[in-house]
Amino acid sequence: MNADEEDDITEQLLADARKLTGLSLELLGLDPHPDDMTPEQRLQFDPEDLDEMAAASPEDRKTAVRQVLVLAGLLWNSSGVLVGQLFRDLGTLTALDAVTPSDVAGTSVLSSLPPRFAASYDANFTQKFIVVASDVTASLVRGWTAPGCLAAELAVRCLLDQAEITEDIYELDLPEDWRAQVEEVLLEEADSPALYSDSPDLPEIDAGKLGFDGWFIPFAAGCTVPPYALA
Repeated sequence: MNADEEDDITEQLLADARKLTGLSLELLGLDPHPDDMTPEQRLQFDPEDLDEMAAASPEDRKTAVRQVLVLAGLLWNSSGVLVGQLFRDLGTLTALDAVTPSDVAGTSVLSSLPPRFAASYDANFTQKFIVVASDVTASLVRGWTAPGCLAAELAVRCLLDQAEITEDIYELDLPEDWRAQVEEVLLEEADSPALYSDSPDLPEIDAGKLGFDGWFIPFAAGCTVPPYALA
């Protein structure tokens, strides 16, 4: 990749950033400047932290804002890529008489899901996962709501995987540890990481709530899952 290509993708992501209306730049890791805070907001920070925020030079502040804007655009852009690749995966699986783990390993998105359940990622599952992933990515625009089921948590992880792929290809200038910051916001208290454990069996305490048959079941009464995924 040459410098012109890197500049082009960065400018595109900066333009896309304004479309990510469901998450604030602060949620994506941008420290607000104390002068821009209300008195109530200032009370949420220690005096030392406020002094550190205020001490940032205009150049450092400009760099930080630009990095988070690129991240916002990357998330918006990656959400479209994610759903498009899921449709491609669906087409691949639909053409098969039976789905094997090796088939799933060759897909674009499903290969990022917990490998222990790969034999279950058939066309019917993929259709439901597409609906859930579309709902998750829509939250990036309409206003973020926490994932309502395990499949939604996994869709968020797939979204961030796609963002990392784009970051690596184009060597994007993003905030340090951006993925950890975003996961802390989007996947707070998530159960899904246990599904990626190297252990051949899920911990007994988690086996019931993390079983494959429950991936589309709402976590609680107030959680929403698209009707198609519950059918």
